[in-house]
Amino acid sequence: MTANQRLATAPHPTTSVLPGDPADSHNASHALTQSSAPRTSWSLAKIMLIVVLCTVLALDGLDVSMVGVALPSMGHELGLNTESLQWIVSGYVLGYGSLLLLGGRLADLLGRRKIFLIALSIFALASLLGGLVNDPTLLIATRFIKGLAAAFTAPTGFSIITTNFAEGSERNRAISIYSTFGASGFSLGLVLGGLMTSLSWRWTFLVAVPVAVAAVLLGLRYIPRDKPSTDGQHGHDIGGAVTLALGMLSLVYTVVSAPGVGWAAWQTILGFAVSAVLLTTFALIEAKVRHPLIRFGILRQGWVARANLSIIGLFGSYLSFQFILTMYLQNVLGWSPLGMALALLPTGLIVVASSPFASALIDRIGAVRLIIAGLASLSLGYLLFLHVGTSPNYALDLLPSVLLLGVGFALAFPAINVQATAGVHDDEQGLAAGLIQTSSQVGAALILAVTTAVVTGAQAGHGELGPARMLDTFRPGLILSAVIALAALVVAAIPQRKAAREAR
Repeated sequence: MTANQRLATAPHPTTSVLPGDPADSHNASHALTQSSAPRTSWSLAKIMLIVVLCTVLALDGLDVSMVGVALPSMGHELGLNTESLQWIVSGYVLGYGSLLLLGGRLADLLGRRKIFLIALSIFALASLLGGLVNDPTLLIATRFIKGLAAAFTAPTGFSIITTNFAEGSERNRAISIYSTFGASGFSLGLVLGGLMTSLSWRWTFLVAVPVAVAAVLLGLRYIPRDKPSTDGQHGHDIGGAVTLALGMLSLVYTVVSAPGVGWAAWQTILGFAVSAVLLTTFALIEAKVRHPLIRFGILRQGWVARANLSIIGLFGSYLSFQFILTMYLQNVLGWSPLGMALALLPTGLIVVASSPFASALIDRIGAVRLIIAGLASLSLGYLLFLHVGTSPNYALDLLPSVLLLGVGFALAFPAINVQATAGVHDDEQGLAAGLIQTSSQVGAALILAVTTAVVTGAQAGHGELGPARMLDTFRPGLILSAVIALAALVVAAIPQRKAAREAR
């Protein structure tokens, strides 16, 4: 018996079908039965394991949103325009997304504990360097390195959970807590980012260092040892990882650069052509290699494909919306970083307050229904925000969207993560975890790149912009966020309707 198997001491549920899975025609009755079953108490080792993993995931979320709040301050101090500021966000997100699949796979093959602790140590070091450098290029480089490190900690932490907690109610509970911490970190990072930026934008980098170091020390004690794969037939698919990373880097760079050089310019056309060749090469490698980075057949299992499309819509639309909202509140309305953070505080509070109830809601209501409700709330929040002007009333114009976004994230984020791994075998949990997080990060990077391209294209040639004109250049990006969220809602809703027809 392995260390992972010994740690999973709670009894297994009588069924492994997750509530909310549209393949289960008796989903509602199953969920009620499961939620009424007694919940086994976790040992101290399991509690501390969850604490360590949740802390690290929250750091990932905090990093993205804290730096987002600090962007205007960075721009003023370092002389960066909108396009350059976008790379401070995308550098992290793209580094994160481009190697997530390899990170999850290497964790399965080389040992989860080892990969997790090494990557977390690199994350701490890159955070320290990012808070000390002055050159914008070096700053973006440290963001990219942090993203690469997080590309290993995030799927590894997820697969540590799925291999240490029994599938069903116990795993739902663990995943819900874990994923909600990620959403909470992202939401509360807005507030903490405002506080840190009021001191200096550098603190948005430095604050992660002591937390990451503490997590490494606790991880050495509480993350169970696991043996690397001894199957000599397994490969690491380095060719697939390299072509995917280069293809995504080329695609995002081309999209971001296009407004400046022209969409019909030879540089843009060449960039899209290189991206297409690299991504096609990746697909060919995956079809032929014995142990692919992505086994495309996994997308046909249960809700895996739909979960990945849903998370792209959720995270991609929100990251783009936050990017524009930060510029709007600070550059158009002239708010301070702290004032902006306090205005968005209700979003974070809703996500945090929902954490204890997320697992119970999934068990009782079903993950699919929560995903649909969450995406609907998110979409409505974006649509309501479209009418804002240069002199908004907070209670009437901003607060409704802030509340709807909090509810949307709280409902949809943990439910999507549960659905993404439902029914996936243990030896592919790292792949499934890496896939769902790759979709969220790479999708977010692409959507943010397109949003930035739309905004910078609208600003091009207008010189110094007044508040009203600047807001006009932001509106196409706001519309794009709403459209993407609505598209994700349609994707999530269609399979449920099909399941309902089949049940009848």
